[in-house]
Amino acid sequence: MTGKQPVVVAGAGAIGCFVGGLLAARGHDVTLLARARVIDQINEHGLQLTDFGGMDRRIPAQDLTLTDDPACLKQAAIVLVTVKTSDTAAIAREIRKNTPRNTVVISLQNGMEAAQTLRDILPGHDVRAGMVPFNVVPVGPAAYHRSTSGDIVIEAGQKPLADLLSQPDLVFVDSGDIAAVQWGKLLINLNNALNALSGVTLQAQLLSRPWRGLMAAQMTEALKVLKAHGIRPQSTTPLPSELIPWVLRLPTPIFQRIAAKMLTIDPTARTSMSYDLEAGKPTEIDALQGLIITMGAEKSVPTPLCARVLHHVNQAQAAGQGLPCLSPTDI
Repeated sequence: MTGKQPVVVAGAGAIGCFVGGLLAARGHDVTLLARARVIDQINEHGLQLTDFGGMDRRIPAQDLTLTDDPACLKQAAIVLVTVKTSDTAAIAREIRKNTPRNTVVISLQNGMEAAQTLRDILPGHDVRAGMVPFNVVPVGPAAYHRSTSGDIVIEAGQKPLADLLSQPDLVFVDSGDIAAVQWGKLLINLNNALNALSGVTLQAQLLSRPWRGLMAAQMTEALKVLKAHGIRPQSTTPLPSELIPWVLRLPTPIFQRIAAKMLTIDPTARTSMSYDLEAGKPTEIDALQGLIITMGAEKSVPTPLCARVLHHVNQAQAAGQGLPCLSPTDI
């Protein structure tokens, strides 16, 4: 696969608009398959993309194809799937209905289940798992802000894609062991729920030793589950996964020196689950803590902290009253 290929972003929310917008800015033929509300905002304002490092790009609506009709998938050489995990089966059926088998389908979703769901429903397609390390948050109508750093990792295949899609503002890298990378990201993403329950920014959470203690305990719990299943995660941070809980438990001044890169984030950044709870939207807790709890039960490894976190998130979601703003001792 050479040259710029037509790309359809299936489920253009925050991540989809950000990635699709930057690809369009570099000359790719990009279609955003999105909800009518998102399309109306982009038509009115253009797509405004910023990040914590100072990047500031505006992509005019005319530089994108905007639609809520899945028939647009017929034109795709590459489909980037960015829907919520719970919506994966539905979008996979639309991809199966509308795309030829030589279309490459890349899952840029949280959790471990999404890519497998795509493979199950699309057995003839080149389906690849992916991992997006950074957070993207909405900051206004058709305006999205990348608040943390990192390169997108995609599963290697016969057709090289990383070089085709990469650009200075959006780097893609190939991986021959994407599952290990995804498990490493899942360990980090377990904090999505803690951050949502806390009601504070990621930076404030990381500077709080009690919150870091909970993060460490939850990760230790999950690492025991993965070890019982023979899974070795590949860290998405400069630290090996096994060392992260130890570093999190250090006194804050020492933690700040050792983990400086973990703190190079936008001071206002929160996790996507925090925004979901605040907006009363469904969360992905079942694909994160829920998965660890299920896997722990399979190997008789207790997961009491993950279970409590799951309970608090489900309780907050059912109440529909936004962020619960709990303290570490509440959990």
